[in-house]
Amino acid sequence: MVAANQMKTRARQGFSLIELVVVVLVMGIIAAVAGPKMFDTASDAKLSATKQSLAVLRDAIELYKAQTGSYPTASISTELAPYLRGPFPKVETGANAGSDAVRTHSGSPTPTGTQGWAYDTTSGAFIINDTTNGLNLL
Repeated sequence: MVAANQMKTRARQGFSLIELVVVVLVMGIIAAVAGPKMFDTASDAKLSATKQSLAVLRDAIELYKAQTGSYPTASISTELAPYLRGPFPKVETGANAGSDAVRTHSGSPTPTGTQGWAYDTTSGAFIINDTTNGLNLL
Protein backbone atom coordinates (compact mmCIF):
# COMPACT_ATOMS: atom_id res chain seq x y z
CA MET A 1 0.00 0.00 0.00
CA VAL A 2 2.88 2.37 0.68
CA ALA A 3 4.28 1.82 -2.85
CA ALA A 4 0.95 2.69 -4.45
CA ASN A 5 0.68 5.95 -2.52
CA GLN A 6 4.25 6.89 -3.46
CA MET A 7 3.54 6.40 -7.18
CA LYS A 8 0.44 8.63 -7.00
CA THR A 9 2.25 11.47 -5.27
CA ARG A 10 5.43 11.27 -7.38
CA ALA A 11 5.58 13.91 -10.12
CA ARG A 12 5.40 12.88 -13.75
CA GLN A 13 8.85 12.75 -15.38
CA GLY A 14 8.10 13.72 -19.02
CA PHE A 15 5.74 13.68 -21.98
CA SER A 16 4.44 10.59 -23.65
CA LEU A 17 5.27 9.83 -27.26
CA ILE A 18 1.69 10.55 -28.34
CA GLU A 19 1.74 14.00 -26.75
CA LEU A 20 4.99 14.85 -28.53
CA VAL A 21 3.63 13.66 -31.88
CA VAL A 22 0.48 15.76 -31.46
CA VAL A 23 2.51 18.89 -30.65
CA VAL A 24 4.82 18.36 -33.64
CA LEU A 25 1.79 17.82 -35.88
CA VAL A 26 0.10 21.02 -34.70
CA MET A 27 3.32 22.99 -35.20
CA GLY A 28 3.67 21.55 -38.70
CA ILE A 29 0.16 22.60 -39.62
CA ILE A 30 0.76 26.11 -38.33
CA ALA A 31 4.03 26.36 -40.28
CA ALA A 32 2.34 25.11 -43.46
CA VAL A 33 -0.37 27.76 -43.19
CA ALA A 34 1.75 30.71 -42.04
CA GLY A 35 4.96 29.94 -43.93
CA PRO A 36 3.96 31.06 -47.43
CA LYS A 37 2.64 34.36 -46.10
CA MET A 38 5.83 35.03 -44.18
CA PHE A 39 8.28 33.97 -46.86
CA ASP A 40 6.68 35.94 -49.69
CA THR A 41 7.98 39.18 -48.20
CA ALA A 42 10.77 39.53 -50.78
CA SER A 43 8.36 39.86 -53.70
CA ASP A 44 6.16 42.19 -51.65
CA ALA A 45 9.18 44.37 -50.89
CA LYS A 46 10.15 44.51 -54.58
CA LEU A 47 6.62 45.46 -55.55
CA SER A 48 6.57 48.20 -52.90
CA ALA A 49 9.95 49.50 -54.10
CA THR A 50 8.69 49.63 -57.68
CA LYS A 51 5.53 51.45 -56.63
CA GLN A 52 7.62 53.97 -54.69
CA SER A 53 9.96 54.49 -57.65
CA LEU A 54 6.94 55.03 -59.88
CA ALA A 55 5.56 57.66 -57.51
CA VAL A 56 8.93 59.43 -57.35
CA LEU A 57 9.23 59.46 -61.14
CA ARG A 58 5.70 60.77 -61.58
CA ASP A 59 6.43 63.55 -59.08
CA ALA A 60 9.65 64.40 -60.93
CA ILE A 61 7.76 64.56 -64.23
CA GLU A 62 5.19 66.94 -62.74
CA LEU A 63 7.92 69.11 -61.20
CA TYR A 64 9.70 69.21 -64.56
CA LYS A 65 6.47 70.32 -66.25
CA ALA A 66 5.82 72.97 -63.60
CA GLN A 67 9.28 74.46 -64.13
CA THR A 68 9.56 74.17 -67.92
CA GLY A 69 5.95 74.31 -69.08
CA SER A 70 6.06 70.99 -70.95
CA TYR A 71 6.61 67.33 -70.29
CA PRO A 72 10.05 65.77 -70.82
CA THR A 73 10.79 64.48 -74.30
CA ALA A 74 12.21 61.15 -75.45
CA SER A 75 15.39 61.56 -73.38
CA ILE A 76 13.42 61.46 -70.13
CA SER A 77 16.15 59.81 -68.03
CA THR A 78 18.63 62.63 -68.71
CA GLU A 79 16.04 65.40 -68.46
CA LEU A 80 14.81 64.17 -65.08
CA ALA A 81 18.32 63.67 -63.66
CA PRO A 82 18.34 67.05 -61.84
CA TYR A 83 15.02 66.13 -60.18
CA LEU A 84 16.13 62.74 -58.90
CA ARG A 85 18.63 61.73 -56.26
CA GLY A 86 20.94 59.10 -57.58
CA PRO A 87 20.56 57.10 -60.77
CA PHE A 88 17.34 56.63 -62.71
CA PRO A 89 15.38 53.92 -60.80
CA LYS A 90 14.96 50.40 -62.11
CA VAL A 91 11.81 48.31 -62.15
CA GLU A 92 12.13 45.64 -59.45
CA THR A 93 9.24 43.36 -60.42
CA GLY A 94 7.64 41.78 -63.43
CA ALA A 95 8.98 40.50 -66.72
CA ASN A 96 11.34 43.47 -67.19
CA ALA A 97 12.78 43.50 -63.66
CA GLY A 98 16.15 45.19 -63.39
CA SER A 99 15.61 47.48 -66.38
CA ASP A 100 15.80 51.24 -66.12
CA ALA A 101 15.12 51.77 -69.84
CA VAL A 102 12.13 53.89 -70.79
CA ARG A 103 9.97 53.27 -73.85
CA THR A 104 8.78 56.71 -74.92
CA HIS A 105 6.17 57.49 -77.52
CA SER A 106 3.34 59.87 -78.25
CA GLY A 107 -0.05 58.56 -77.22
CA SER A 108 -1.31 56.40 -74.39
CA PRO A 109 1.56 54.24 -73.08
CA THR A 110 0.94 50.58 -73.73
CA PRO A 111 3.24 47.95 -72.27
CA THR A 112 5.37 46.25 -74.93
CA GLY A 113 9.03 45.38 -75.31
CA THR A 114 11.72 44.85 -72.72
CA GLN A 115 12.02 48.35 -71.29
CA GLY A 116 11.24 48.72 -67.61
CA TRP A 117 9.09 51.83 -67.95
CA ALA A 118 6.67 53.24 -70.55
CA TYR A 119 6.20 57.00 -70.96
CA ASP A 120 3.86 59.16 -73.02
CA THR A 121 5.54 62.40 -74.11
CA THR A 122 2.26 64.23 -74.75
CA SER A 123 0.31 63.49 -71.56
CA GLY A 124 3.17 62.71 -69.17
CA ALA A 125 1.64 59.32 -68.30
CA PHE A 126 4.28 57.06 -66.81
CA ILE A 127 3.66 53.35 -66.12
CA ILE A 128 5.50 50.10 -65.48
CA ASN A 129 6.08 48.38 -68.80
CA ASP A 130 4.72 44.96 -67.80
CA THR A 131 1.52 43.11 -68.60
CA THR A 132 2.38 39.78 -66.97
CA ASN A 133 1.33 40.79 -63.46
CA GLY A 134 -1.08 43.59 -64.29
CA LEU A 135 1.50 46.10 -63.15
CA ASN A 136 0.92 48.46 -66.04
CA LEU A 137 -2.00 50.01 -64.18
CA LEU A 138 0.04 51.27 -61.24
